[in-house]
Amino acid sequence: MSDQALEIHVIADSTGETAARLARAAQAQFPNHPFRIVRHPRVTTAEELFLIFDTVRGHVDRPVVVMSTLVNPVLRDLVDDGCAELGLVHIDLLGPTLQQLEFATGVEPERVAMRPVGVEKDYFTRIAAMEFAVRHDDGQQPEGLKDADIVIVAASRCGKTPLSMYLGYLGYKTANVPLVPRIKPPAELYAIDRWRIVGLTLDPQLLAEIRTRRLKGMGSHRRSDGYAELAKIYDEFDEIRAIQRGLGCPVLDTTKMAMEESAARIIDIVDDRARANGGALRRLPAEIKFAP
Repeated sequence: MSDQALEIHVIADSTGETAARLARAAQAQFPNHPFRIVRHPRVTTAEELFLIFDTVRGHVDRPVVVMSTLVNPVLRDLVDDGCAELGLVHIDLLGPTLQQLEFATGVEPERVAMRPVGVEKDYFTRIAAMEFAVRHDDGQQPEGLKDADIVIVAASRCGKTPLSMYLGYLGYKTANVPLVPRIKPPAELYAIDRWRIVGLTLDPQLLAEIRTRRLKGMGSHRRSDGYAELAKIYDEFDEIRAIQRGLGCPVLDTTKMAMEESAARIIDIVDDRARANGGALRRLPAEIKFAP
């Protein structure tokens, strides 16, 4: 097996973000092999393609794969021809999909290059949700909890903020409230629908390591309250579990979960609990689906 980095040349008639994201997702399955993604965005003419292949031709001494998202069938064929000439793999991400959808619907695709993908449907919803997550991070402005789609409650450094921001990016107005031993949560938390609330927990050993790194980053190695001491964290978790039980919220252990999986689980939990209690989680303008 060659240790040379595999160059993935992304050729697109728009930004190339779709192919680049898929390339990064595939790359994650080869953690021990180096990759390099090279984008060629907004390609709309044959002349631009010829220039790209002149560049690629100079890289034939290293492994190269071409990925494309081109709606124009003539340009797709030119990419096929160029790759065949150089003996390169061409992964056409859009052509076969359009063909199969045309077959299934009986409707010919319009093949309009650089057409936005759903931006007009949910862009402003996502921006507003991200702004909401910032304003209501770490227990700020508790009076706004009544307007949240989802409220996350957990101990310090259990991942509340990044999850809130990511759920905001997906379009859900998310607030998070820190749970601290011997400090009562804000009264507003007990006034909202309980089905909106989800607790987080983390492996105590991992949390101790995270807090220790945080203290070092702040220039301190110890805190008198046992913030990063494992035994004190176990005691802290006992109190926090009691608060979470009092709120009647499910608790999600995110120790071995990627953020995307945690977010998907939280949405499913809140949606299921909403329907079970005669409520409804707000539907987004563009439905977001998660891979199984």
